[in-house]
Formats: sequence, C-alpha cells, structure tokens
Amino acid sequence: MTDTEAGGSRSDFCIVGGGPAGLTLALLLLRSGASVTVLERSRSLEREYRGEILQPGGAALLDRLGVLAGARKRGAHEHPGFRLTDHGRVLLDADYRRLPGPYNHLLSLPQRHLLEELLELCGEFTSFRYLPGHRASELLRDADGVVRGVAATGAGPVEVRAHCVVGADGRYSKIRRLADIEVDRAEAFDHDVLWFRLPADGDADPRVRIFRGGGNPVLVYRSFPDTLQVGWTLPHGGYQAVAERGIEHVKAEIAKALPPYADRIAAHLGRLSDLTLLDVFTQEARSWTADGLVLIGDAAHTHSPIGAQGINLAIQDAVVLHPVLMASLRGGDASARTLEEFTRRRRPAVRKVMRFQALQSKAMLSQNPVAARVRPRLAGVVSRTPLFRTILRHVAYGDPDIAVAEDHFVHR
Repeated sequence: MTDTEAGGSRSDFCIVGGGPAGLTLALLLLRSGASVTVLERSRSLEREYRGEILQPGGAALLDRLGVLAGARKRGAHEHPGFRLTDHGRVLLDADYRRLPGPYNHLLSLPQRHLLEELLELCGEFTSFRYLPGHRASELLRDADGVVRGVAATGAGPVEVRAHCVVGADGRYSKIRRLADIEVDRAEAFDHDVLWFRLPADGDADPRVRIFRGGGNPVLVYRSFPDTLQVGWTLPHGGYQAVAERGIEHVKAEIAKALPPYADRIAAHLGRLSDLTLLDVFTQEARSWTADGLVLIGDAAHTHSPIGAQGINLAIQDAVVLHPVLMASLRGGDASARTLEEFTRRRRPAVRKVMRFQALQSKAMLSQNPVAARVRPRLAGVVSRTPLFRTILRHVAYGDPDIAVAEDHFVHR
C-alpha cells in the first residue's frame, strides 16, 4: 500500500530510506508480524544507480527470502568471476565457479529491479506503508530525549510515531545528522571513480574486468539490458582538475586506459554530465544506536566500491538486525543498550571488510612504481596457493554465519 496523505500515524518501525537495506529489513519485519512505514526521499525508482553487483552471500539471503528469482526475471547478468589484466597480461583470474553452487557467480542485478521486487512483496502486507517523496526533517523525541518517531516533509508533511526508527538513508544520512551522531571518515583510498555506460555492442566477455595499462585503472562489466558499466579511476580529489580541461580531454584519457573501447567512448560520451563521480572514502558512525534509533548500511558504515561489497553488506545488516528489533518490540525495549546487540554482531565483520578493501585497493589499483613492479609476482604467488581460495570465499560470502531468523516469521 502506498500512502502519501499528510497527517500522523503509528507503526512498530519507521525505516528512513527505501534502498536494499531498508526494504529488505521491512520485508523481514512484516513477515514477523510487525507494522512498518518506509520513508523514501525519491518520488520514483526511475533514477540512476551504480551499485548493482551482488555477491553470492547476498544472493543466497535474498533467495531464502523469495526475492531473488523475481528480481532476476526483471533482468540481470551472471558473471563467472573477475579478471585483472596489466598491459594485456592476466595477473589475477578469480573464478567463482570454484565455489559451491548454486551461488557460484557474481550477479549484475540492476538495483531498480531488486527494489521493485522488494516493494511488491512488502506491498502484500496491509501493515506496510511506503511514503515516497518524503524527506526526514526531524526526529520526534519524548521528554527524556528518546527517539519516538520521525517528521518528514515532501508530498505533504507527515509524522510517523514508532517503537524504533531505523536510519537506512545512505552515506550522507540525514537521520544520522539529526541524531547528532558523529562519523570517523578515513581517506583510505588513493582514487575516486567516474562511472558511465557504453553500448555493449556484442561484447562477449562475461567477467567483471579491471584493466591496467595506459592511464588510470578501469573497471568494466556487463549490465542489463545491453550496456557496459565502466568505472574509470582517477586520483582522489582530482576530478575538478581533469574536468576543467573539458570532455574531449577526459575522453582521450579514458580511451588511453581502455583502448578496445576507444571508438565507443568517442561516440557515446558527449558531455561531462554523462559521467557520475563517486567520491571514494570509508567512514563509520561512532555509534550505530541511540535510544529508539539504529543505523544500518551506508548510514552506519560507508565503503569503497572495490570488491562489490555494498549491497551484500546492506542485506546482511538487515538480516542481522531483524531478530534484534523483533526481540526489542516484544520486550517493549528499544533502548540503545538493547539495540547494541546489532553493533556487537556486525561491527567486527564490517571492519574486516574495510581493512581488506584497503589492501585490495593498494594491490590492484595503486599507481606506485614499487607496487607496479611487485604486483605481477605477488599476484602469481597468491593465485596458486590455498590462501586465494580463502580470500575468494571471504569476498564472496562475508560473514558465513549470517542466516535469516525465520523462527520470528508469522507469515511466509
């Protein structure tokens, strides 16, 4: 049910942010008999998304929830693995087919398709309200300062009172700011990423590929329906200097890094607005909880796109938080002390991903001359040892102990 009428209401949970983390959590809570309101600032799903690579761990959880098949039917591409090449030489070939099936591949799943499927499943519950076009403007608190809901503006002002508010509203979280929760930002990466699309034009290579050669490293993968997602790395904070030289200079630099696609780059990049800049950094909220409030996904911890961990981490956050929230609802206790069980479970795994992403970035993307000399030998050694299988499983699955708490479900 979609409700955009002005006024006040009450739900067991108010989730701010209708992305993969927020809507996965909503579905879990609805199946457990809770009422849920989701506030989403965008008015529609007709917007540009970049994060769409789904790792096997996230795919398995979505499949368990009955979400994956429907989302895939809307359009997706399987990738058997990823390959790193340096001046035409293959340094690393990560074959996901070595992992146990059926989740032994990467999946390029447009985020819109995932969100459409999640919304459809959530919409089967009369206890679900979805309010697009609403921006959170205030946290509603009681006399003791405990968060009791959210006020929002947009398509008519609304107030949603709730047992607990969940901030799932991304790296620049408004809920986090309203709660006065500070973040520790780390410039742990030497690059930012300029994203754009090119026609696939029969490109038959199904792998996710990282090209190193003439110029900055470039990431390329097949995207639905018949396009290539391309991510050109550039020095961290260096976009302005590049952009000031104009689109023709940018096109020439990208073509230098990606010679096989030079003609397509020339033909299909017409203006700087065809490019989307991702400022690459990591950050972690100093606290993920407050009385009546919890943060998940990028609102709690922001990551680099390297290793395609964003959607995985968002879905895993939702799955881990779900039983914590249901226990708090049944116990009538949404204190920070109770909600901290989520932080205790997730923070070690999240920090492990952050540390590993920093190592991946240095190993695969660094332009340091020493790294360039060492990289081929190191890649060759690692790829031939059991350590590589361990690394691959970690990237693919994350925390292997995460499972959907189906014992809380009252609806299937």
